Amino acid sequence: MTTRAQKVVRERSPAKKAALLLGPGFITGVADDDPSGIGTYSVAGASLGLATLWTALITFPLMAAVQNICARLGLVAGHGLAGILRRYYPRPVLYGAVAIVVVANTINLGADLGAIADALGIITGARAVWIAVPIALAILAVQVFASYHVIERIFKFLTLALLAYVAEAVLVHPDLGQTLRATIVPTVSFDKDYITTLVAILGTTISPYLFFWQASQEVEEEKESGNPKAERMGATRLQLRIATIDVNVGMFVSNLVMYFIILATAVTLHANGRTEIQTGADAAEALRPIAGDLAGLLFAAGMIGTGLLAIPVLSGSAAYAVSEALDLRRGLNEDWRRAKAFYGVIAVALLVGVLVNFTPIKPIDALYWSSVLNGMAAPPLLVLIMLAARDRRVMGTQRIGSVLTVLGWATTIAMFLALIGLAVSSLTS
Repeated sequence: MTTRAQKVVRERSPAKKAALLLGPGFITGVADDDPSGIGTYSVAGASLGLATLWTALITFPLMAAVQNICARLGLVAGHGLAGILRRYYPRPVLYGAVAIVVVANTINLGADLGAIADALGIITGARAVWIAVPIALAILAVQVFASYHVIERIFKFLTLALLAYVAEAVLVHPDLGQTLRATIVPTVSFDKDYITTLVAILGTTISPYLFFWQASQEVEEEKESGNPKAERMGATRLQLRIATIDVNVGMFVSNLVMYFIILATAVTLHANGRTEIQTGADAAEALRPIAGDLAGLLFAAGMIGTGLLAIPVLSGSAAYAVSEALDLRRGLNEDWRRAKAFYGVIAVALLVGVLVNFTPIKPIDALYWSSVLNGMAAPPLLVLIMLAARDRRVMGTQRIGSVLTVLGWATTIAMFLALIGLAVSSLTS
């Protein structure tokens, strides 16, 4: 079968070529703006105004570097991240990392399901937590019974939900001078709430589940093209170039949406004294009387679309991590009867996520603890990723270069500092 790189070269239509170029990296970037991320950015804008707009300029190169490294690991090594760790690093490290990611993903998934239900309630006027049940069943059915090609097309379609936040930023008419100043000139403050918000932004944009998903999806793309495992080892210059474009566009879009959400909530909610919100759904509800019904509905619609994309990514990355760690048959293109463990993890993650919404656990608490677990897992995982990306046993002659190495280690240090900041803020609260 023809690889994606070959299809890109042969395609003459610019629109179709662009669609082929955008694959796992683009989907990963959009999935990062899930309801929990939207909630974090909304809280930042509502509570601190324009003060955190500049962070989008910092998180973009850090995110892009890490996801590019993960994409290269998948393309060159021919295995997902957990598979690489299983082959070359101590098992306790592997199992610990996978366990934390699975638990964090499941809690995050539950909170995202609840957020979708809340957003649907804002649009329809009828809120009901049980809406999470049919949503989860529909997502499970698509993952189990649809082919990878169909799933990828659905994912790409759902990325259009991000346009809601572009429209949102236009609707609220921000002051261009103030916006530009806040974007270019970083706000420096040692206020506890400000530091905590910076840590939360960094933690929600650079999440471990994205590491696992990116590498596994690059392998999945190769499998979809019919390449046997032996031929998936190593990557051509064209494949690496396409992956770079794909990832960079995805991370740029992700950070652009983050920027627009902070901007929209700062100009509307913060400017009108509505600083006490806890979730994206709170932000959507609060926007309606201030910026009009259309603004509130657009915000809620964006949450639904991105949530429907993020939930299968969360459950799927958990399934890839477990299956690769145990060397079991896996993949969204596998028949469920041949990959029962893989789809079983997806089903269990969705089931537990649904049950979270029927417990006394508040959505904001679920998001907090998933952020804590992600914050704990990310720094040591990044160390392993960086070591693997420079390891000849893993990458052969295609180890990452100096630019990715510097940016990758800078991201690792930043995440360690974020973890320390999270610990300090928790102890002093």
